[in-house]
Amino acid sequence: MKLSSCIPQKISKFTLGIILVAAALAMTVVSFTLLPVIGLVLVVPIVILAIYVFKLHLNDQCEIDFSDSEDG
Repeated sequence: MKLSSCIPQKISKFTLGIILVAAALAMTVVSFTLLPVIGLVLVVPIVILAIYVFKLHLNDQCEIDFSDSEDG
């Protein structure tokens, strides 16, 4: 994959990750003020999903690569 290829896909992947992080931060603030236990339980999956989105890799066709790259 060239350095300049897949720019729109990389930008949308990054934007989705930022939106998820912002949602997690907003839910954290709400959880401390309104719903202490339920709010924090909802924040954890959002944070895990944001980390997953940031770690996604794109293949040569600019698609999400679901193959396990650690196995070779």
